[in-house]
Amino acid sequence: MAAKFSIKTTSSFFLVLCSFGILFFSLSCFSADPDPLQDICVADLNSTIIMNGFPCKPVSQVTSDDFFFSGLMNGASTDNPDGQGVSRGDVTTFPGLNTQGLAVNRVDLARGGIIPLHTHPRASESNFVIEGEVLFGFITTTDVLYTKVMKPGELSIIPRGLVHFAANVGPQKAVLLAIFNSQRPGTARIPSNLFASNPEIPNDILAKNFRVDEKIIAIIKSKFGNVQIS
Repeated sequence: MAAKFSIKTTSSFFLVLCSFGILFFSLSCFSADPDPLQDICVADLNSTIIMNGFPCKPVSQVTSDDFFFSGLMNGASTDNPDGQGVSRGDVTTFPGLNTQGLAVNRVDLARGGIIPLHTHPRASESNFVIEGEVLFGFITTTDVLYTKVMKPGELSIIPRGLVHFAANVGPQKAVLLAIFNSQRPGTARIPSNLFASNPEIPNDILAKNFRVDEKIIAIIKSKFGNVQIS
């Protein structure tokens, strides 16, 4: 019975994903990346050329395998402080996405797991819940918070560049797809940006920003393995 449910869920998920990708993110007007100038441009990840994106692999070396990807079939480990595992389907793992303005990640959340506050500077993000109950939220530049607990089959949109987060609020694990209109959306994680940067942001700067004592900043940094508390 469980196997049948899994197959049905997987089939429905891929149907929604394909439809959504075709009708929304695959349209050039919604893409955050430049339009392609040729039919295909499979990324040459071994090239030493530095450019905005990746150079094309010679067409003579392109095969069917470049356009198919199985990296989202299994979830990544959630054995970490956040209780999250991310399987990436961007241009660095799926070279056929190069110049297509699309990336899809699978996110697994353990019970109580979170996706910490972060932003994607190069893409809008849509989330499709496959399993579990997930609280999503994003904050506008005017400090307004929008949130909702999402269930399987529901879809959300996170506007480009805005700070957002997610948390598994259900009694079991959660699985979702994060779909981006960029082949490499980038991720700026707010906690590690602030408290685990290299070089470090001076404690007095952070203390003034958060209006707390510098000792509190030092304690927070210690949670990220940056400093020792004296």
